[in-house]
Amino acid sequence: MSIYMSKRLLLGSVALLSLAAVTAPTASAQSEDNEELTQEAILVTGTRQAYRGDFEDFEIPQAEQILGEELLQDAAALDLITALDLSASVARQNNFGGLWNAFAIRGFAGDENLPSNYLVNGFNAGRGFAGPRDISGIEAIEVLKGPKAALFGRGEPGGTINIVTKRPTFETGGDFKFTVGRFNQFRGDADLDVAVSDNIGVRLVGFFEDAESFRDTIETQRFGFYPSIAFHPTDSTQIIYELEYTEQEIPFDRGIPAIGNDITVVPIETFLGEPGNGPNETKVVGHQLEVQHDFNDNWSALVGFNFRDTSLEGFDTAASLSGSRQFLFIDGENLSRERRFREFDAQFFVVRAEVTGEFDTGGLRHRVLVGVDYDDFDNDILFERVRGAPISFQPSDDPLDPVVAESLQVINVFDPVFGQFPLPDPTPLTDQLQLQESFGVFVQDQISLTDRLDVRLGFRFDRSSQSLINELGADIPNESDSRFSPQIGVSYQANDNVALYASYGEGFRQLLGLDPTGEQLDPNITRSIEAGIKFNALGGAIQGSAALFRITQDNILSVSEAFELTSAGEALSQGFEFDVAGAITDSINFSFSYAFTDASTQNEFFDPNFGVTIPANTPLVNIPESQLSLQLTKDFNGQGFPLRIGGGLLFVSERSGQFGDFFGQGEFNLPSYVTLRSFAEYDVTDNIRLRLDVDNITDEEFFLNSFASLWVQPGAPRTWRVSVGYAF
Repeated sequence: MSIYMSKRLLLGSVALLSLAAVTAPTASAQSEDNEELTQEAILVTGTRQAYRGDFEDFEIPQAEQILGEELLQDAAALDLITALDLSASVARQNNFGGLWNAFAIRGFAGDENLPSNYLVNGFNAGRGFAGPRDISGIEAIEVLKGPKAALFGRGEPGGTINIVTKRPTFETGGDFKFTVGRFNQFRGDADLDVAVSDNIGVRLVGFFEDAESFRDTIETQRFGFYPSIAFHPTDSTQIIYELEYTEQEIPFDRGIPAIGNDITVVPIETFLGEPGNGPNETKVVGHQLEVQHDFNDNWSALVGFNFRDTSLEGFDTAASLSGSRQFLFIDGENLSRERRFREFDAQFFVVRAEVTGEFDTGGLRHRVLVGVDYDDFDNDILFERVRGAPISFQPSDDPLDPVVAESLQVINVFDPVFGQFPLPDPTPLTDQLQLQESFGVFVQDQISLTDRLDVRLGFRFDRSSQSLINELGADIPNESDSRFSPQIGVSYQANDNVALYASYGEGFRQLLGLDPTGEQLDPNITRSIEAGIKFNALGGAIQGSAALFRITQDNILSVSEAFELTSAGEALSQGFEFDVAGAITDSINFSFSYAFTDASTQNEFFDPNFGVTIPANTPLVNIPESQLSLQLTKDFNGQGFPLRIGGGLLFVSERSGQFGDFFGQGEFNLPSYVTLRSFAEYDVTDNIRLRLDVDNITDEEFFLNSFASLWVQPGAPRTWRVSVGYAF
């Protein structure tokens, strides 16, 4: 970290913490009010989350972080990825031109050619092409760290994100908000909760947004509607149905290129695609139904299903990553581009059933979780591309030659002129239907050896099959595989305020397709060990955890743009995490998250994306060694009505921007950055509130993620939003 960045980080932290320094009392002055505040901040939902069981935080032998509703509101996060910035264990990844969610947990991401998977109320729901997930309809986000295959089955290698949605509370009320912001942002949010009767509740949540961007010509339109209905036929049975419907129009935007690996040369507002392509359109229609029944105080069952139909369609023109075609490497001014078309459709169906309960044997308390699940994933991919012929790299080559320039769709990165060439028609490169089906059985038993010592044992057995119908080549016949995934953990509650734990777990991801030799790909396997401490302070008003972890991953999938597959081999991620949050006083709340992550390859492998050999011990792309998030809020009583002010700080250290030395350009890294944000919210009346948010207060130039030095996503400059809300 440079001295300049260290000073920025220190000054930002001091600025936020100064609010607490002025008014915070000593620990002895804390009252029972803090304990009440902490209890209010604990995640409370109307139904038990699937696969979880009923455990206190100190009893769980793994690190977990809950981003609750109040924290999400204070951070003013409008989408899932921005919300996940609150957890230092989660790093942004290449987001496919802004078309989907992409993140890594504890240094490991999943398949770079698919969105990152996540759960919604325990259901696998991130698969498919629904576009970036909006924050609308989200009650809380659980960051479940470490692989969880023993319960969840297929998932991301570094951990699991579970979204807890807003459901009926059987209390009538509503919240409506209208927002305007810089870059012509207009947004409306609605949340209506209605108690139809004593046993029927309905909740209607939705949003609409139309916004331009600091990026030239970029405009998005997004709409989402998330209604749910809860029915309690008896005191011991509840049925919940949820609909997820979202449509988005998003221009495909690969960001800006680095010139000689210097990312600061091209202005961050420069768009280098073609507005004539129009936006890419994404759509999702999802149905989720759950039935929960309590047999008695100790035993309950949960049965449910989820079906999601998602699609993505559109053209784009973006920088060519073919080194033999890239004029930018000749003159540092004219960028060669390729035009592509995608039509992706995916259907994902999940069914699950589980029973939880407890019993005693020989003086030992057993809390068990037993269940089965089934999922079916159909992924229909059509990908078309057109690009010019390779060029000879001689100084005499003229990038402005009309024939060559049109063939390569050249554009000047410092003075882009759109529409100077006719848009060429791409031809099919990939046209295939991928079919995956799996069935799993899982068992978990947490045994209380004493009042303070618990041992968790569990396993999962999966049987999966897959096939591929290839319209442009050979089909892949049905292949099946079985996988046994164990877990073991120990938690020890040293006293009422401190608990120690250690655990081992495995994860897996079934890889679909054949390698270049025609062989079936082995599944991606993850093995994790961690140890940590969980603690409470100030009478439970502050809660935190610290963890050491080490995760290895085998058979990592690498996929070229032409969907050429290879298992890249092994990688290792190890590090340290520290999360703490709570109430310093009855008016000051904070959240602090820090992670140190060392993630790198462990063997030499050939990367088909760029046609280069990646040596062992190469840092993984977009994984910062250090990441820190800090949020702080202070409540006042302004003219008889509440005033809430606060701010946040995000620090992300330097990280690798691409794998390998792409076409002799040398190593490429994204620079570290610090961004600061602040807000003020004032209740004008009991029902009306005003809010001002300012993001990136210092107007920092920073870069969020990249796939290569020619595809880098810049962050937004200073941005403001003004909102007016009405609640009843």
